Amino acid sequence: MNKKNSTKFSLIRGASALGIALLVAFLLIFFSAQGATFSEKIASSIKALREMLISPLFKKNGNFSMKNFSDVLAGMIPIMFTGLATCIMFGANQFNLGAEGGIMLGAFVTALVAIYVPLPGPLLMVAAVLTGAAAVGIVMLIPAVLKAKLGVSEMVNSLMLNYVIMYFLNYLMNSYLADTSKGNTQTFPFRENAQIPQMIENGSRLSWGFVVGIIMVILCWIFMYRTRWGYGIRMTGINQPFVMYSGMNVPLIVILCQVIGGFLAGMGGGIEMLGRYNVYNWSALPGYGWTGITVAILAGNNPIYVPLAAFFMSYLTKGCTLMSTNANVPSQLISIIQAVIFIFFAAQQFLSGYRQKLVVKSAREELAQKALSAGERSEK
Repeated sequence: MNKKNSTKFSLIRGASALGIALLVAFLLIFFSAQGATFSEKIASSIKALREMLISPLFKKNGNFSMKNFSDVLAGMIPIMFTGLATCIMFGANQFNLGAEGGIMLGAFVTALVAIYVPLPGPLLMVAAVLTGAAAVGIVMLIPAVLKAKLGVSEMVNSLMLNYVIMYFLNYLMNSYLADTSKGNTQTFPFRENAQIPQMIENGSRLSWGFVVGIIMVILCWIFMYRTRWGYGIRMTGINQPFVMYSGMNVPLIVILCQVIGGFLAGMGGGIEMLGRYNVYNWSALPGYGWTGITVAILAGNNPIYVPLAAFFMSYLTKGCTLMSTNANVPSQLISIIQAVIFIFFAAQQFLSGYRQKLVVKSAREELAQKALSAGERSEK
């Protein structure tokens, strides 16, 4: 299948999966909507859909809502990083699910540096985020080395590692690091020069971490599609025996992609922590890693499409929050939408008939082009 038809199929397949997910959402909204009659339920469902699909950008009077739009952009920041982390790990066919625990660990280590390390000016902010990112990269060596050297499933390993990280951090917080003068389990406040400045002072918490995220998207795309190591990662995901017999160090590639993924997840956690909070108070996994998997799937494991996928997921999350507030529909609907998207993107046979038609069409176009070229040469 040529590039044009391949892109066409990807777009149609993605749009179909999203359409089915929204249809399922509408049915669930309809069944949970208030109203004694069918028409009342339809009216309630339409109101709820409006809150979910339109309110993140527009107020009820039709005016553009800069505050809501800023909230959507702010919500993109952590899932851009976990999406990039997942893209790189999945690109090598390494189903590492550790971005969820990684972003929590990155936020925790970043918070400790922001509290206890006296560095001047913005140096503290940079050092805190990079330390948190490096800590997660090192921790991701555990599933990476076990997979590369012993063949242990990185999916099971990383999934369990998420909960090891969560409970270990909760132990440290409850036993040693919490500010006991507060009613909640939280650290002492960050140093003032550690916090990432806000882009817009409208209460949305949209920090300059958003710009850092876009820069990392570009760097990850260059790494994956313009460097030898990125080529090795992608080829390992496509055909690992070929990479092995071509002389590349497959175990090193397997380790490298997971460490880089951990570094990105940790960076996302650090930026989210310093850009949105002034104390560390996470006691449970934040959910950004699971959303990052959906973002990576929507992006087709291509870093350049991660911002679009992250915007879509953040937009839906904001919409579901508004829908829950203004239309009495459970905000957990976003989890169902994510699950449906994941199912249809993971289903190998979804629209396989249409794909086969495009393959045949591409083959016919190529044969016709070759016949035309041969005819032109014979005339000459």
